[in-house]
Amino acid sequence: MGMIVATALIPVFFVMLLGFFAGKRKIVDNKNVASINHFLMMFALPAALFTAIARTSREVILMNANLMLVLALSLLIIFTVMVVLQSRLFKVGRGDGAVQSLTVAFPNFASIGLPLLGSVYGSQGALPVAVAIAVGSVTISPLTLALLELTKTDAGSASPVMKFLGALRKSVSKPIFIAPMLAVIVALCDIPVPDLALKSLGLIGQATAGAGLFLTGLVLSAQPIKINPNVVLGVLLKNVIQPIVAYLIVRALNVPEPIAGEVVLLICIPAGFFGLVFGVGYGFRPATSGSTLVVSSLASIVTLTVAILLLAPQ
Repeated sequence: MGMIVATALIPVFFVMLLGFFAGKRKIVDNKNVASINHFLMMFALPAALFTAIARTSREVILMNANLMLVLALSLLIIFTVMVVLQSRLFKVGRGDGAVQSLTVAFPNFASIGLPLLGSVYGSQGALPVAVAIAVGSVTISPLTLALLELTKTDAGSASPVMKFLGALRKSVSKPIFIAPMLAVIVALCDIPVPDLALKSLGLIGQATAGAGLFLTGLVLSAQPIKINPNVVLGVLLKNVIQPIVAYLIVRALNVPEPIAGEVVLLICIPAGFFGLVFGVGYGFRPATSGSTLVVSSLASIVTLTVAILLLAPQ
């Protein structure tokens, strides 16, 4: 079991450290990272999401309806709690609060999911990871982007609800939302996608995890790592509370194995880098989110080990 955890986490920290080292030594500019961010969010990640889902059969997607529901509820519940806590308890600005909320609520599926579930469940672990990324991309990701868009909206006569809906409309027009939604339609309608197209998109999609982690390391190299109550609470919600929420939902819905174990193990994955990546595009780099990501990843050495011992098939 220790080797499974090491296989999943060591590559993640290695690539993050490469980005951190490159930023600290000024090998790569850690202040102006917009080009890397645009490459990741406009091209690599949408391509990865589309290819992973579009090649999945309609029957398999329908069979995983319970997986999608548990994932969506687990992500939305923690995201909502975090948004409220950021504004009410910690008095954080809307932009920084949105980045921190997504960092905590959206596990690092893109980098840790595939090696982790592949080690525990074998080749069948690939689809749940793709579904998990897609669910996050069409639920809490557009909500985060809408909150970030609101920070750019000038004050006017429009009501807060109308402003939010306008920002949400802009967020769902982005490739990171369109690509997985289009892929779901393609899969459900059983529309054949040329193999050459999938291979072409897959080639650029393979850059997603590495580019995202490297960019995260760059961003972290430009800011201090500090532990504060917001970081501690975020790690507690991500590494402990969110998996418990997922487990309770699985029990309430009577989700069968192996789907039940797969979805809870996915939720046990530590905080992800999407929050920081999104924030960079809007000029937000909260040190709290960077610290949360690092501490959550370190804490996952313990929490993921426990989860694997409890959930791995005997």
